[in-house]
Amino acid sequence: MTAPDDGRTGPARPAGAAAGGAPDTDFRGPFDATRAATAVLDADGVVIGWGAAAQRLLGHEPGDVLGRPVGSLVVDRAGVYQAAADLPGAARARRQVLHMRHRDGRIVRVVTTTLPLAHGEAGPARLLAVADADETEHWEALQAMLRGLATQSPVGLAIYDTDLRVVWTNSALYREMGTSQYAGLGPDDMVASGQVLSAGYPPTLEETMRRVLTTGEAVIELHYRGRPPVDPDHDHVWSCSYYRLSDADGTHLGVCEETVDITDRYLAKQRLDLLVRAGGTVGTSLDMSRTARELSAVAVPRFADGVTVDLVDAVLRGDAPVSGTTGAARLVRVWSTPAAAPPGTGPRAGAEGAPATGPAGAASPAAPEGPAAPEGPAGPEGPATPEGPAAGAVSPAARTGGGARPGSAHQHVPYPADAPQARCLATGRPVLDGGPAAATLAVPLRTDGAPLGVVTFHRRGRAAPFDADDLPVADELVARTAVSIDNARRFTREHSAALALQHSLLPRNLPSLTAVDFAHRYLPADGKSGVGGDWFDVITLSGARVGLVVGDVVGHGLGAAATMGRLRTSVRVLARQDLAPDELLTRLDDLITQAADEEAAAPGSVTGAPAHGPGDIPDDQAVGATCLYAVYDPASGLCRMARAGHPAPAVLDASRGTVTVPDVPAGPPLGLGGLPFESTELHLPEGSLIALFTDGLVRGRARDPEGGLDDLSALLADHRDRPLSELCDRAVTALIPGPVEDDAALLLVRTRLLPPGRVARWDLGTGPEEAGRARALAARRIAAWGLDELAFTTEIVVSELVTNALRYASGPVQLRLIHDRTLICEVSDTGHTAPHLRRAAMDDEGGRGLFLVAQMTQHWGTRYTATGKTIWAEQALPPP
Repeated sequence: MTAPDDGRTGPARPAGAAAGGAPDTDFRGPFDATRAATAVLDADGVVIGWGAAAQRLLGHEPGDVLGRPVGSLVVDRAGVYQAAADLPGAARARRQVLHMRHRDGRIVRVVTTTLPLAHGEAGPARLLAVADADETEHWEALQAMLRGLATQSPVGLAIYDTDLRVVWTNSALYREMGTSQYAGLGPDDMVASGQVLSAGYPPTLEETMRRVLTTGEAVIELHYRGRPPVDPDHDHVWSCSYYRLSDADGTHLGVCEETVDITDRYLAKQRLDLLVRAGGTVGTSLDMSRTARELSAVAVPRFADGVTVDLVDAVLRGDAPVSGTTGAARLVRVWSTPAAAPPGTGPRAGAEGAPATGPAGAASPAAPEGPAAPEGPAGPEGPATPEGPAAGAVSPAARTGGGARPGSAHQHVPYPADAPQARCLATGRPVLDGGPAAATLAVPLRTDGAPLGVVTFHRRGRAAPFDADDLPVADELVARTAVSIDNARRFTREHSAALALQHSLLPRNLPSLTAVDFAHRYLPADGKSGVGGDWFDVITLSGARVGLVVGDVVGHGLGAAATMGRLRTSVRVLARQDLAPDELLTRLDDLITQAADEEAAAPGSVTGAPAHGPGDIPDDQAVGATCLYAVYDPASGLCRMARAGHPAPAVLDASRGTVTVPDVPAGPPLGLGGLPFESTELHLPEGSLIALFTDGLVRGRARDPEGGLDDLSALLADHRDRPLSELCDRAVTALIPGPVEDDAALLLVRTRLLPPGRVARWDLGTGPEEAGRARALAARRIAAWGLDELAFTTEIVVSELVTNALRYASGPVQLRLIHDRTLICEVSDTGHTAPHLRRAAMDDEGGRGLFLVAQMTQHWGTRYTATGKTIWAEQALPPP
């Protein structure tokens, strides 16, 4: 394909050639007169002329072939050269694929064509042109491709000269536009109302193409919208690509444009993006009016110019909707936005944070896609314009997900029986209204076939009204909203189950431990919420140690209970990593801070939402958390603890009968982030009593926390010899005699020490012989404990752990065996690198030790200490 020869352009290069061309690139065909190998034959096929190109192709010099029949150079029987006299049609060329012998003996596959020459004195003669077959076939394929692009390709092609005026278009562009009268037009003159949609490009195609012509940088998939001559009443969207055209000498000829109509795909993507955005935006709270606002923020103005949400009044009260009822006279307006002005006009264009929309939800010319068209909330968060008595208002009932309360601003919105909203509820199907230009679309809010309400979408001043393609989008948007609103309705009916939820989140089957005896009590508040976020836990740790936890999530309701459940789970997970108390609280604080940041950045946290004052925090919202975590080691009697804004425990020394409150640095409450926590280490004699509690136990309207703590200390001292369960009951009865104003949790723990004969400890050297010594020491102690069945396994475990410590760590190594409810083997060293379990390959020399340990024991793990680390493994004891 070539551009017209107007004195400014030369022949276009073949498709696929790079701009400027490689140094050895030749853009002429193999049979071009300047390239083809030629020979002149007489009437008998004898060579009477031999060109230089023929010599280069076949290697024969003129003296070697002149006077010889050309057939002597042909070596394949199937393609024997035909003499000129045998060729039919004296004026026709004949092409053959032959194999000819090169001078050096190799075979060259060629294509030949023969043309008649004028008769001279010597009689009729022929011109034989010879070209490499592979090069010829490649060239012909390129030519076929170029013909296909011009006549058969579905991609529209146009070539612009250096003045960016059309000089050629292919058949696809003609079919797409319905006309071929484009010669001399500029790129922005080919369609009406053209607009560049892609962000980051100039506003016109001519500017974009000028940049391509100047820089040589191609543009790929630029989205452009306009109205073609074949369909002047509707917008189309094209994906356009541009690249510069140059000739063999590098002279710029112009710009080539490739276009594909992607209108259907573009609109489908717009609708899909709308639904994806709705999935992350609609239903971020159990607030009916907020959910309606979120739906409006997604739909306006990309899908509609206005949205109204009307709910059945029973839904606002929290009652279950009844199937088969229309509820047309019982609708209550909970949200409404005004119908927008025509795209690109009025105060809403650009003020909503999202562009106006074009046909069927596509962005209008005023709304380029990409970063230039932010998809943030599109609509005010407060009241907009009253399409009903309570347009845009947020009722107190909706803030808690409940029904309409006395004095609520919501009022009934009556609809006549023939109104789209009434028909929509009666049939349970969307209703398009507005005649040929359907500007109103009513969609039912339903759950399990029962009506929740109706959502009405409005379009004003748009080129395209609602149509059948919009129905699935609207239906999906409303279906997501219906789920959220139904969840909010259920919230008011689920408070009765909140207490059961709280109890299910608290520990029910705490382990039986050698290290401690314990008892616990939990009292929920007597307020309307009936559930809070206090919790406690007892966690088994490695080395017969035990983790003790008590925490308090401020607030009441499902939010506090759910937060408590997450915190308790997080503490158990972190505790199993054998973290020190201060490090565990630091990690827990990081998790809470990260979760709070993610919640604040969620799409539902929109600017302009109704603000809450200090006294407006809903009862079911958790607003903070405190925690105390302690680790007790029965082998040493040491207890390390740290707290995050939580009351310090009361500790009873059984031998002295005195109660003290250890000086545990308070630390900040969880969620503030960035502040350190500190641990305190206590040595507890056997039988010591630790009381861990939440402030609901010691704080009351008639008692300050210090007074409550004094009362608890006195009670523990006076009744220290009583069973822990009875002592818990006495403490709760004495400290909370009346109604429970706040949740209260109490965990009483009585410590024990492991008998010295159940703990064996050895310090090992650093030599390789220490592994064998460790095995021998462990074997003797296992025999002394009467655990002969575990001797073989224990020797393997000790050998592998000690060998790893000697090989990969430095400094002293210590081996400790603990005979508790399990047999515990611990190897400590000064290294800080933990081993990792892996499967060794067949040709690996090592790497199987830890795998064996994991297979032969119940549990294994690593915990870090101030001086290094400890690797431990537990084995179940044989049955008695």
